Parts: sequence; C-alpha cells; structure tokens
Amino acid sequence: MKTQWEGHYLDGRTATRQRVAIRLMRSGLEILAEQGTTLWWPYAEIRQTQGFYAGEEVRLERGGEIPEVLLVADAAFLTELHRVTPEVATRFHNPASRRTRARLTVIAALAVIGITTALYLWGIPAAAGIVAARVPVSWEEQLGHSVVEQLAPPEKQCTDPIRLQAIEEIITTLTSTVPDSPYRFQVTVVDNPAVNAFAAPGGYIVVFRGLLEQTKAAEELAGVLAHELQHIIKRHSTRMLIQHASTGLLLTALTGGGSDVATWGLEGARTLGILRYSRHYEEESDTEGIRMLVAAGIDTEGMITFFEALREKGAETPEFLQYLSTHPSTVDRINRLQSLSAQVEGNPVKLLPDYDWDDMHQICQVKGTQIRP
Repeated sequence: MKTQWEGHYLDGRTATRQRVAIRLMRSGLEILAEQGTTLWWPYAEIRQTQGFYAGEEVRLERGGEIPEVLLVADAAFLTELHRVTPEVATRFHNPASRRTRARLTVIAALAVIGITTALYLWGIPAAAGIVAARVPVSWEEQLGHSVVEQLAPPEKQCTDPIRLQAIEEIITTLTSTVPDSPYRFQVTVVDNPAVNAFAAPGGYIVVFRGLLEQTKAAEELAGVLAHELQHIIKRHSTRMLIQHASTGLLLTALTGGGSDVATWGLEGARTLGILRYSRHYEEESDTEGIRMLVAAGIDTEGMITFFEALREKGAETPEFLQYLSTHPSTVDRINRLQSLSAQVEGNPVKLLPDYDWDDMHQICQVKGTQIRP
C-alpha cells in the first residue's frame, strides 16, 4: 500500500511549480513542500479538473477564480484515494471504472449496430408499408406519371392504336376482377429491345418491345401483366420508393403534397431501376397474379410457358434473362407457378381469338410524341 505520492504544486499567484510529496489522509490531503512547508487540503474543498482519461495527468484544484493546483502524474493516486476514503472519493474519478466504461461503450456500439440493422431489415420496411397504405391515390398517380416520363419518354413510346387496343383489352379483362380498385391502369410500350417490364405507382405499367417480341400468345402477355398489376394493387412499387428514396419523398408521401411530386420523378425512376422486389413481394404477386388469371378465365399456363421460354433462351442469349433477373430464384419461381396452376379447375377462354398475335411484334413500327392520357 502506497501512502505517499510525488506531485507538483502551484500556489495560484506565481507560475512556479513546486515539487511536493502528497499523503492521503482520511479527511484530506497533506502536502509537504521541499522547503518544509506543509499544506492541508480538505477533500470537501477539492475539485478534480483533469485526469479522467488514461495517460492524462491528474489535476486537482482548490480555491476561487485563480485556484491552487496540485498535479500528480501517477493515475494510481486516484485508485488509492478511493481505497483510503471511499466515503468521499465519489467526488473524484475512479480509474477502475474505465474498463467498465470501455465495455459499456462496446456494448452501446453493438446495440447501435443491432438497432440500425433491425431498422433497416424490419423497421424501415414496416414504416414504408404503413405510409404506403395511407398515401393518397392521386399522389401515387402523379409520381407514377413522372416516373414513366423519365423511363419512357414520348419519343420512345410505341403508339400504334390497333395493337395498343389489343393490349388494353387484356388489361380490361384482368382488371374486371378487381372492380373496386382505385387505380386507372395504363400500359405504355417502349421501343427498347430489352426483355423487361415494370410497374410504377398509381396504375402505370411499362412494357419493353423486347418482351412483347418474346410472347407467342396473348395469354403469355396476360401472365406478365397480371404479375405487374399485383405489384401496383399491393402497392409494392410505392413501398419500395418510400423505403429507399430520400426523406423528402417520404415527407411528400405523408402529406400527400402534389406540387413537388414531379420533382421526384427522376429519383423514383432511378430507384425503380436499381431495386429488386423482395422474395415476399414476388411470391405475393405470383400468387395473386395466378388468382387474377383464374378469376378472369385466362389460361394460367401462358404465364408459365413464357417464363420457361425466357429461361431456356437465356442460356444462349443473356439479355433474355433481364426480366427474370429482377425476379429471384427462377427455377423455384416457375415450380411454384406450376404448383399454383395445377390447383386450377375449369376451362379457360382463349384471349383475343380472332387476333394474330405475331402481328403484335410489329407494335413499334409506329411511335408517337405524347404520353397517352
């Protein structure tokens, strides 16, 4: 047990540092100067102003605006102070608490990481779902319109009225099964060879020419459209944009403000361009899409044969996988669709029986300059 410590004393009147010996007593510090002077500092009059961190010199002060100062280099001085006078030592830092503080810091850091991860995986998606369920349909429509303007500019749209009318008939047949839907569904065809299609908020579906060219029957396109319609009806697209876009978009969604919605069109387009729906969203759209086909009296095999054809062609031509690449677990997905389709009973009615579907592949021979209302 060490009872005497070396330090330096400043009297507060001069800049001279005096070497001193310090003794820890029950009620105060006894300070012995080299010239024989003895000072007495009661613990109640001492305050610690430095020495709270490892490697830092302990500084004790006593007095007013220009106090007396005692400096001790050895941090063990504080440890011994706590041992000798535990009843008053709470006024001073205890080095033993540093390990506890370090452990608490690590625990706090891990807690922050855990909370952040939980928010990202569950909290934010859950909040996005709550917000998406409450945003006005008019806000979704404005956002969806702005997104389509970015991803399908007028000069790239295919506007052949006869062929578009055939697609509209398919949409009408499908959506007749959801008469209470608040959306007015619209399909835009883009002159782009990519095999792709996507759903935007508010009832908008964009289909690329490359995907249309891979369909062999109206039932195959109906399968794709039924899937994309479910993304809209279930508000998957809206949830994704709210979840991953900026805080500004979230606030706009919450308030239903329309004046700035167009501003988010580019951001929304970029977000939809890089995000993929979750497995839950895809499975939900597959299941509900099959149900929509059945309710509309459309053969569900068209949905399956289209995806199977893309998968087979994808082995030789990678670009054919672009649509399937946005839908995870291709083989499992097709197996699930086959399982769902096997449960269907009844005799489906052929879509557009008098229309030569090969003619649909020429839809982009005519392109317009305006987005259809």
